[in-house]
Amino acid sequence: MTHTWQIITVVDAARARIATARLAADLGVSVVDRTRLATALTEQLRQCLTKGGAWRLTLGTAPPSRGEEQPRLWVTVRPDPDERPHEEPTWQAQVPAPERGGRADTVAVRASPPALAEALFSADDDTARVLEALAEQEALVAFHREELHQTNQGVLALHAELDAAGQAQRELFAAERAARTEAEEARRRLTFLADASAALTASLNHGEIVRLLPELLTPTYARTADVWLLGDDEAEPSHAPRPAAAVLAARTGRPQYAAPQPGGLPGVEDRPPSALHPTRPLLCLPLSARQVPLGVITLTPPGDRWDPDDAVMLIELARRAAIAIDNAQRFEHSRDIAETLQRALLTELPATPGLQLAARYLPATHGLNIGGDWYDAFRQPDGSLIAVIGDVTGHGLHAAVMMSQLRTALRAYAVDGGSPGRLLTRLHLFLHHLQPDLYATAVIARFRPGEPVLTWAAAGHPPPVLRTPDGRVHTLDAKPGAMLGVPVRQEIEDHTAPLPPGSTLALYTDGLVERRAYGIDPGIERLAEAMSTLAVPDRNGGLEGAADRVLEPMLRDSEGEDDVCLLLCHVDGETAERPGTAGEPPVR
Repeated sequence: MTHTWQIITVVDAARARIATARLAADLGVSVVDRTRLATALTEQLRQCLTKGGAWRLTLGTAPPSRGEEQPRLWVTVRPDPDERPHEEPTWQAQVPAPERGGRADTVAVRASPPALAEALFSADDDTARVLEALAEQEALVAFHREELHQTNQGVLALHAELDAAGQAQRELFAAERAARTEAEEARRRLTFLADASAALTASLNHGEIVRLLPELLTPTYARTADVWLLGDDEAEPSHAPRPAAAVLAARTGRPQYAAPQPGGLPGVEDRPPSALHPTRPLLCLPLSARQVPLGVITLTPPGDRWDPDDAVMLIELARRAAIAIDNAQRFEHSRDIAETLQRALLTELPATPGLQLAARYLPATHGLNIGGDWYDAFRQPDGSLIAVIGDVTGHGLHAAVMMSQLRTALRAYAVDGGSPGRLLTRLHLFLHHLQPDLYATAVIARFRPGEPVLTWAAAGHPPPVLRTPDGRVHTLDAKPGAMLGVPVRQEIEDHTAPLPPGSTLALYTDGLVERRAYGIDPGIERLAEAMSTLAVPDRNGGLEGAADRVLEPMLRDSEGEDDVCLLLCHVDGETAERPGTAGEPPVR
């Protein structure tokens, strides 16, 4: 369908414009598109009339092209082909035409007077201005719509980024919590391991260590804990049945896990469940030191099973416990040897007319502080009696051997006679040449029958304490010599003190009077007070009871960290010599 109008005058232009508007309306063109088309056509026709000459307006419809759903209404304005056949169209436009069913095949337009045509064209000018404002508003609306769309896209992107950042932050928080929990668990294990190791190594009694292990492990790391020491028949009967996994751990030195299901614990071998405990998982950890099996500790889990990190910590604790047990056993063995040697070398006190003797020796109960304290009493060729008490520096078997050598040397030197000071001087030279890095202290007292004078000498030793018959106590603290064996030249002097009948002399080592908290002087004062309360002993064993009564208050606060030696010498009230009977052996 095509319509053509020839435009020469303003009336022709108005008629063509009206026909275009009506045809667009009949074809269903929207009001806005129709108004825009009419306004644009009016503007173009006005330009054509201004140029003059004949023009041709062609109006038609075209079917929808590819990709479009509606046909289109098209309009062209060109010079009249009869006058200018080769001129191209001056203006053309297209608008969608939905074809609502109106008649578009015939367009009848009445002739309009020139005044009406001019008015119509003027109205189109006003419409053109309105349409321009409307186009500006539509462009502004489109700009704001696009801006709003971009803003919405940015907000959506920002929300996506915030969600991603939130998720990453939550994952980081979760990882941080997991790392903190893991670090706290590791610190808890290390703290427990350090505290348990300190507790185990603080004791040198293997039985105490064995009793302490279950207390440390239950109930946090084990529901039950059983320690089996090989060869310790006193602590555990040898015929007691043991799980096969425990026997295998003792034989191979490798941890074993006996349970219905594999444990998968690091460094632990899985075994079938124990016949003795078929329903309970058992973790059997060997106790080995210096590649020697000492025993096995068998544990049951505090819950269903052990955490792998807990299992690693338990294996390390078993290794440290084995070292502590081995050290304690070796210490006990050395202490037993030293104590046996020490006791074997202690003297049977001689029976002397007019003089009673009583001695006590108490080995240290803590540590290896035994073997250095000693006492002795023997007669010289002139009939006098030598009483000596001493202390060798150092402890253990070496000190016990050195003590025996000093004892033997002193007895040998005493055969030639000599005063207590001379004997100590010779012992000083002997020890300095024999053991330059070992020292000793000693005090020697000499009693002559019927002579009421005590001769004594000391070398770096606590002073003797003398109780006279009137109940007064004297500390014999005259200037002593230096310790035996120190690298100095010395001549140790003799000292004398009155010794009326009924007097009691106490010789002792520092383990009796010295305490770590308050030193040695308060201890000597306490000994003097204990001596002052003694009754005069008789010859029927009274001095033995006196020795016990002295020890009881003196050792009340002792921690057993050092040997204790005490030698009491009591001069009878009768000074005349009379045959004596063999004295009772000392209680040790």
